[in-house]
Amino acid sequence: MDDQRKAELDRANKGFGMVGQKLVSETADVRVWRIDLAPGERVAFHTHVLNYFWTATSARKSRSTYADGRVADTEYVEGSTRHYTFGPGESMVHDLENIGSTRLSFTTVELKIGSANPPLPLP
Repeated sequence: MDDQRKAELDRANKGFGMVGQKLVSETADVRVWRIDLAPGERVAFHTHVLNYFWTATSARKSRSTYADGRVADTEYVEGSTRHYTFGPGESMVHDLENIGSTRLSFTTVELKIGSANPPLPLP
């Protein structure tokens, strides 16, 4: 892992809540994020503490590296959706890289209401 990614991982391990590229909406109940990655582009390491789900708005491939060093490649079809739930004090740290040859897009919704943890502050 290069120095930049190590610095990102260190920041995420302390609680970096930018789970998408662009926060498009926030209310007392939810945060809605947009991710739109060109081939080879990535979202930096970040921390999930809120229950959330994502929906792929394009059919592509990604690679995530997790804080424990695990690497997972995933293929999506448009409309693929996955839900995550975290208990008190639980979190997940990872990055997201587009390893396909075309754009990779997601909408991610964090649930502030009903989650066991408070939202992380945003920079």
